[in-house]
Amino acid sequence: MTTELEGGDWIRGITVRQPWATCILAGKNPENRPRPWSWRGWVLLHAGKAKPEPAVLREPLVARTIRGRELSTGAVIGVARLVDCHQDPDGSSPCTPWAQAGAWHLVLRDVQELALPVPVDGQLGPWKPTPDLVEQALQQLPGFRP
Repeated sequence: MTTELEGGDWIRGITVRQPWATCILAGKNPENRPRPWSWRGWVLLHAGKAKPEPAVLREPLVARTIRGRELSTGAVIGVARLVDCHQDPDGSSPCTPWAQAGAWHLVLRDVQELALPVPVDGQLGPWKPTPDLVEQALQQLPGFRP
């Protein structure tokens, strides 16, 4: 790993509740947030510790997306590149079926799932992962090039 990657300044963590974290791995875009984010670049996708509510799991869009997938909690489950943060203009249609009206939309690209979840506590907002956590995640993605 190069010195640039070892410093960890090129990547952040984002904690997402389940089932939404797993939905991102399966193509959900954008991730909805109450406030805008200025961070752009690579993020570790962290599934929060809370168990998903049964009613959410029965929503048709969610149910189709997570079918047959494990809903890991309290762990990094993937990486993605955060490329934009926007709100849909008032009165316009949502930018995707996943976009919530009035929310800020984090647009993710190049999403890659880890084969094995890496257990770790997350935080609210973008957080800086430890070099050890970044290394554990990237070991599972040998072809990854930021």
